Order: sequence, then C-alpha cells, then structure tokens
Amino acid sequence: MLDIDIADLKRISALIYQKYNYDFRNYAMSSFRRRVLRIMELKKLSVDSFLEKLNDTPSFITEFLYELTVNVTEMFRDPSFWRIMREEIVPGIMLNNKEFKIWHAGCSSGEEVLSMNIVLKEMGVLQNVTMIATDLDLSMLEKARTGIYPIQSMELNEKNYYRFRGTGSLKDYYQEKNGTAVFDKDLFMNVSFRQHDLVAGEIFDKFDLILCRNVMIYFNQTLQNDVLKKFHESLFKYGYLAIGAKESLIWCDYANRFIVVNSEEKIYKKIKD
Repeated sequence: MLDIDIADLKRISALIYQKYNYDFRNYAMSSFRRRVLRIMELKKLSVDSFLEKLNDTPSFITEFLYELTVNVTEMFRDPSFWRIMREEIVPGIMLNNKEFKIWHAGCSSGEEVLSMNIVLKEMGVLQNVTMIATDLDLSMLEKARTGIYPIQSMELNEKNYYRFRGTGSLKDYYQEKNGTAVFDKDLFMNVSFRQHDLVAGEIFDKFDLILCRNVMIYFNQTLQNDVLKKFHESLFKYGYLAIGAKESLIWCDYANRFIVVNSEEKIYKKIKD
C-alpha cells in the first residue's frame, strides 16, 4: 500500500510553489497527504515519479489541481443556512444598501452561486447584486459558468430546495436536455467568474457578504489566519462572512474584529477595521 511521509509532502509542496506559484505549504497536512496519495494511486506514481512529472510536465499541474481541490457540493446544502440568508442576512445588508456585492470564495462548480442567486431572485433583488465567484481550479470555473449539471443530481438538490422552503420548484429554473439540467442563463447575469488563489491572491475588491464554506477546514492555523485577514480587508465595515459548519474563527488572530451573528450557521459580522 502506498504511503508518503512529511518530508516528501514538503518536497512536493515546495516544488509546486517554486515552479507554479501555487502555495500548498500551509494546507492541513493530513488532508494534503490524503489527496496526494489518491492522485499517486490514480496515476500509479511513486513519490519520485510524481515529483518528476510535476517538474517536467507542466500540464500535470492542471490534473493535480483538479484532483486536489474538494469539489463535493450540492445546491441549497444545509437548507437552514439559506433560510437565514433570506430572512436575516440579505435584509440586514439592504437596510443600508439597496445595491450590494457578494464574493463566493472557492465556488467550485457553482452550485452555491446558483443557490444564492435563486434566493435573491425569489426575494426580487437579484438585479441589485454584483457577484464575483472565484476558485483555484479553472476546470471547475468552466463548469460553473455553464450552469449545466447531471439531471440525477437534481433529486437531492430539489429535496434541499424543498427544505429551504423556496417559493416554487427547482424545475422552474432549468430545462432538461440530454440527461442534464440546463439552468436559466439569467440567473448568472450578475456573476463574474474568475480564477483566484485564496493563499497567494491579492485583495481585489470590497464586499458586503463573503461566502467561503468548507474551504478553510483544509488549511492549517497559519493559513487560516492569513485568509481571514484577507477576508477582513475585503469586507466593508458591518459586512458579513459565512464559513462552513465545521469551521471556526475562534483561534484566528482577527476573530475579535467580528461578532457572531449566527453560531449554528457560522455567520459573522465585521465590526472593526
């Protein structure tokens, strides 16, 4: 059975950083190890051949990123979270701003972006929102841009939407074509998709709401601190940050610049610059 030690993982992350400027040096080591081993098994590579392929075959980094990034997602995941978005967070933002900006950081294949825009459309405010959706993985961004998903995934998505208590049915928003669900392009009229590295990427705008759910769980403490600092600087004062159910700001240096809005759904508000 394949295995890999910490020294080899550090060699791999150092090579990727030096050659491609993707920084995995502060990813949670257990998660990084698990995913590197999976790629080695899929490609039938030893540690040395893995490093050689990374060094000599630039196209391999694209395959590596695809396998490394976590792309398990669904629409209206955690329906209670989306109810809080509809009933508290969006109305809270709109008390002071008729028009506002949202950043989906680590948007993967776009199901969360689509969920947010359906919420906004049903609230009648979609036209008031500018949205930027970013991810490290270009192939996931391309999938997100299309708004096309396997029809078999719609059963779970529809159940989540029902539990969210939407105004109709998900079928109101897509057409079935050749075994796929093709979502209405109007749902993406306000979205700009772009590649962005949460670790090394620059701060590029200011937002009223940032969603970064189930991404920081794969970072170590140092990287969580760095990313939270970036989010803090990317939020307007009194802007909101939503993270994953298993994530926490409690150990982060910037935690005292936020207050907890909803502890169960892990939603915070920036109160200090």
